[in-house]
Amino acid sequence: MFRRAFWFTAGAAAGVWATTKVNQKLKQLTPESLAAQAANKAVEAGHRLKDFALDVRAGMVQREAELGEALGLEAPAGPERELPAPPRYAALDPRTAGRAKSTKHPYPTITYNRNEDH
Repeated sequence: MFRRAFWFTAGAAAGVWATTKVNQKLKQLTPESLAAQAANKAVEAGHRLKDFALDVRAGMVQREAELGEALGLEAPAGPERELPAPPRYAALDPRTAGRAKSTKHPYPTITYNRNEDH
Protein backbone atom coordinates (compact mmCIF):
# COMPACT_ATOMS: atom_id res chain seq x y z
CA MET A 1 0.00 0.00 0.00
CA PHE A 2 2.80 2.41 0.83
CA ARG A 3 4.55 1.49 -2.40
CA ARG A 4 1.52 2.42 -4.44
CA ALA A 5 1.11 5.70 -2.57
CA PHE A 6 4.81 6.47 -3.08
CA TRP A 7 4.70 5.80 -6.83
CA PHE A 8 1.41 7.66 -7.19
CA THR A 9 2.92 10.70 -5.45
CA ALA A 10 6.15 10.44 -7.46
CA GLY A 11 4.18 10.24 -10.71
CA ALA A 12 1.98 13.19 -9.78
CA ALA A 13 5.06 15.28 -8.85
CA ALA A 14 6.79 14.33 -12.13
CA GLY A 15 3.65 15.28 -14.06
CA VAL A 16 3.40 18.65 -12.34
CA TRP A 17 7.10 19.29 -12.92
CA ALA A 18 6.90 18.32 -16.61
CA THR A 19 3.76 20.42 -17.15
CA THR A 20 5.43 23.44 -15.55
CA LYS A 21 8.55 23.07 -17.72
CA VAL A 22 6.50 22.68 -20.91
CA ASN A 23 4.42 25.77 -20.08
CA GLN A 24 7.59 27.78 -19.41
CA LYS A 25 9.04 26.75 -22.78
CA LEU A 26 5.79 27.62 -24.56
CA LYS A 27 5.80 31.07 -22.95
CA GLN A 28 9.41 31.58 -24.08
CA LEU A 29 8.46 30.79 -27.67
CA THR A 30 5.61 33.30 -28.01
CA PRO A 31 6.27 36.17 -30.47
CA GLU A 32 6.20 38.77 -27.69
CA SER A 33 8.73 36.85 -25.64
CA LEU A 34 11.00 36.30 -28.65
CA ALA A 35 10.85 40.02 -29.46
CA ALA A 36 11.73 40.90 -25.86
CA GLN A 37 14.65 38.46 -25.90
CA ALA A 38 15.92 39.95 -29.17
CA ALA A 39 15.65 43.47 -27.74
CA ASN A 40 17.57 42.43 -24.63
CA LYS A 41 20.31 40.86 -26.77
CA ALA A 42 20.53 44.04 -28.84
CA VAL A 43 20.85 46.19 -25.72
CA GLU A 44 23.57 43.88 -24.38
CA ALA A 45 25.42 44.07 -27.70
CA GLY A 46 25.15 47.86 -27.60
CA HIS A 47 26.65 47.95 -24.12
CA ARG A 48 29.50 45.68 -25.19
CA LEU A 49 30.14 47.86 -28.24
CA LYS A 50 30.16 51.00 -26.10
CA ASP A 51 32.62 49.39 -23.67
CA PHE A 52 34.83 48.38 -26.59
CA ALA A 53 34.76 51.92 -28.00
CA LEU A 54 35.68 53.36 -24.60
CA ASP A 55 38.56 50.88 -24.30
CA VAL A 56 39.80 51.82 -27.76
CA ARG A 57 39.60 55.53 -26.92
CA ALA A 58 41.50 54.99 -23.66
CA GLY A 59 44.16 53.04 -25.55
CA MET A 60 44.42 55.79 -28.14
CA VAL A 61 44.91 58.43 -25.46
CA GLN A 62 47.51 56.31 -23.71
CA ARG A 63 49.39 55.62 -26.95
CA GLU A 64 49.23 59.29 -27.92
CA ALA A 65 50.75 60.21 -24.56
CA GLU A 66 53.50 57.62 -25.05
CA LEU A 67 54.28 58.94 -28.52
CA GLY A 68 54.21 62.53 -27.22
CA GLU A 69 56.75 61.64 -24.56
CA ALA A 70 58.92 59.76 -27.04
CA LEU A 71 58.89 62.67 -29.50
CA GLY A 72 59.26 65.33 -26.83
CA LEU A 73 55.95 67.03 -27.49
CA GLU A 74 54.50 69.13 -24.68
CA ALA A 75 50.85 68.98 -25.78
CA PRO A 76 48.58 67.50 -23.13
CA ALA A 77 47.02 64.24 -24.25
CA GLY A 78 43.43 63.56 -23.36
CA PRO A 79 39.87 64.49 -24.04
CA GLU A 80 40.27 67.80 -22.21
CA ARG A 81 42.49 69.10 -25.01
CA GLU A 82 40.69 71.62 -27.18
CA LEU A 83 40.85 71.73 -30.93
CA PRO A 84 42.43 74.80 -32.52
CA ALA A 85 40.02 77.55 -33.43
CA PRO A 86 38.99 77.55 -37.09
CA PRO A 87 40.43 80.37 -39.18
CA ARG A 88 38.24 83.44 -39.42
CA TYR A 89 37.86 85.12 -42.75
CA ALA A 90 36.87 88.73 -43.24
CA ALA A 91 33.57 89.18 -44.97
CA LEU A 92 34.02 90.98 -48.26
CA ASP A 93 31.41 93.13 -49.86
CA PRO A 94 31.04 91.69 -53.38
CA ARG A 95 30.47 95.19 -54.77
CA THR A 96 33.86 96.38 -53.55
CA ALA A 97 35.93 93.24 -53.90
CA GLY A 98 37.82 94.53 -56.93
CA ARG A 99 35.70 92.73 -59.45
CA ALA A 100 34.50 94.18 -62.69
CA LYS A 101 31.58 96.52 -62.11
CA SER A 102 28.52 96.39 -64.26
CA THR A 103 25.78 98.95 -64.52
CA LYS A 104 23.16 96.36 -65.41
CA HIS A 105 23.32 94.31 -62.23
CA PRO A 106 23.67 95.47 -58.64
CA TYR A 107 26.28 92.78 -58.07
CA PRO A 108 29.15 92.25 -60.50
CA THR A 109 29.44 89.10 -62.52
CA ILE A 110 32.56 87.02 -62.17
CA THR A 111 34.08 85.57 -65.27
CA TYR A 112 36.07 82.43 -64.86
CA ASN A 113 38.49 81.15 -67.43
CA ARG A 114 39.28 77.57 -66.60
CA ASN A 115 42.46 77.69 -68.65
CA GLU A 116 44.00 80.19 -66.24
CA ASP A 117 44.58 77.49 -63.62
CA HIS A 118 46.77 75.33 -65.84
